[in-house]
Amino acid sequence: MSKRYTITAALPYTNGPIHIGHLAGVYVPADIYARYLRLTGNDVAFMCGSDEHGVPITIKAKKEGVTPQDIVDKYHAIIKKSFEDFGITFDNYSRTSAKIHHNTAQEFFKTLYNKGEFIEEVTEQLYDEEANQFLADRFVTGTCPKCGNEEAYGDQCENCGTSLNATDLINPKSAITGNTPTLKQTKHWFLPLDKHEDFLKEWILKGHKKDWKPNVYGQVKSWIDDGLRPRAVTRDLDWGIPVPVEGADGKVLYVWFDAPIGYISATKEWAEHEGKDWEPYWKDKDTKLVHFIGKDNIVFHCIIFPSMLKAEGSYILPDNVPANEFLNLEGNKLSTSKNWAVWLPDYLEDFPGQQDVLRYALTANAPETKDNDFTWADFQARNNNELVAIFGNFINRVVVLTNKYYNGVIPEPSDYTSIDEETLAAVKAYPTVIASSIERYRFREASQELMNLARLGNKYLADEEPWKVIKEDEARTKTIMFVALQIASALATLSEPFLPFTSEKLKKILRVALNDNVSSSDSTKENCIENSWEDISTKDILLPAGHQIGKAELLFNKIEDKTIQAQLDKLEASKLANEAANKTIEPQKDTITFEDFTKLDIRVGTILEAEKMPKTKKLLVLKVDTGIDVRTIVSGIAETFTPEEVVGKKVTVLVNLAPRALRGVESQGMILMTETPEGKLVFVNPDANQETTNGLQIS
Repeated sequence: MSKRYTITAALPYTNGPIHIGHLAGVYVPADIYARYLRLTGNDVAFMCGSDEHGVPITIKAKKEGVTPQDIVDKYHAIIKKSFEDFGITFDNYSRTSAKIHHNTAQEFFKTLYNKGEFIEEVTEQLYDEEANQFLADRFVTGTCPKCGNEEAYGDQCENCGTSLNATDLINPKSAITGNTPTLKQTKHWFLPLDKHEDFLKEWILKGHKKDWKPNVYGQVKSWIDDGLRPRAVTRDLDWGIPVPVEGADGKVLYVWFDAPIGYISATKEWAEHEGKDWEPYWKDKDTKLVHFIGKDNIVFHCIIFPSMLKAEGSYILPDNVPANEFLNLEGNKLSTSKNWAVWLPDYLEDFPGQQDVLRYALTANAPETKDNDFTWADFQARNNNELVAIFGNFINRVVVLTNKYYNGVIPEPSDYTSIDEETLAAVKAYPTVIASSIERYRFREASQELMNLARLGNKYLADEEPWKVIKEDEARTKTIMFVALQIASALATLSEPFLPFTSEKLKKILRVALNDNVSSSDSTKENCIENSWEDISTKDILLPAGHQIGKAELLFNKIEDKTIQAQLDKLEASKLANEAANKTIEPQKDTITFEDFTKLDIRVGTILEAEKMPKTKKLLVLKVDTGIDVRTIVSGIAETFTPEEVVGKKVTVLVNLAPRALRGVESQGMILMTETPEGKLVFVNPDANQETTNGLQIS
């Protein structure tokens, strides 16, 4: 029986392009789910859009010297096109700068305001005197009070995931000027989450939400157990949706009040275009609402947004919020600011026509219950060892042999053997098995079940060996090929949620009807076989004898080592460029006279002994022959050199520096060091060729 689903995918900030972390965490699993539901005959509204009111957007605009509107217009176009080119099948991809969204968000606010659902309070907020601006969210950084991360933002610590207020931060700094902010009074409206605590406990903790993923349920339970507090829904900013009540001049809706309402406004916009009624998708209790998000958005979609919907009174609540954990890249955390990412537009340019390879690699390694690591080596292995060697190999052999033996016409089978019957019965079971995994949001598991079907096909061909049997038994060969073609047809349909471009290519080869994609002008349409997801389980024959298929075409191509190395080189270059761009160059010190310089007694010495100073990371204790004596010098070079590496090295020593005790050891001079452009420390050595350096450093 058909069911109605509203599926939402987290609205991406329009301050940069999409990267693989976004895809793995949100958009690929959401698209798999939406495609599967459509294939199984359900009514689906898959909604997303650009989140254009976040503080990161205004920060980027300030850095680039343009307006926030310039930033969102630029990146909205880039993101929307990337999604389309990658095959993410949103029914509507909207934007929160749209008039329909402004109206919807303001109406939602006014409804809650008129119902008395907000608390109006005058509080002290962080303020940058130089910038003449309150510091909301990402305009302020500091130390997280929960985990000690020194780079936490004013709305959230990305290290531990804790949601914060700017005033919670220890040692806060303005992201605009770097100044220490002051406190200044301002009026705001708050949603009293504590008022909804009993509802949330009943709905989530005592209700049926234990079928939510453990990482989601656990985080929500922790929040509720800690006690909920009022949450601001307005901000002092000049970019955003104006608060639609008197006395709110210069204030906008807090982005995490306005952004989830974007799902609703996107549905309204879509319904207007399609001539539909939007309300059943948000207000009919028979509709299933599912939010796809990353773990950093759990609190907003499981506590704050449901509280907003409950307070409004006419909306359904989410049935599930299958949030994923984070995806790392080559062992390091993905970072937009540090340019440590694989950007979707770059991937599409570097790997044309290979969208499904990335979809598969991200799904097979999805961070569903814990953080996972994307590596280019794994990406290559998934393609070469699974997509090419298993899926592609099976299809290629079946199609090539069918064309070779029967000119592409499916042969008439004779009696089945027990192996044939067992194989066909196994094929019929796969739609239910894969569906069960998808419906439980286990997309990794589902993708591997699909690959198991391809493995079944490969094993069947390898065991039955039609290329040998045809020399002795043509009738048996026809049966083998007939069975193999049924497996190929099942793969064409069941692969569509995971490998949509591959599925389309395979359907064209097998001349199986595409899902509403075969135009009336297509001369092959009348000869196409139509198979639904359910047909795989119920029909005895998916491709009948006498059906003409097309010529063989490679579904996947092997990815060579040099291609992967090029991506690794690109990452390394990006890392070095980012380090160089963010390297702090110390300003020139005060001018000294020649007489000042002549006071320095600098000599060439030799390191005779070296050992690590106990309980320190940076310090080495050196015995240095300066030519006038052998003395002890403590040098902060242990993170760059081992004791064994420095013994015997010629060094430049400042010998007439006043002695200084370091960790109980008297240091009787300084070793002169310098730094390469890459940040590598090297000795200032007059007897050796030195690398190009940035300037002198004393250690």
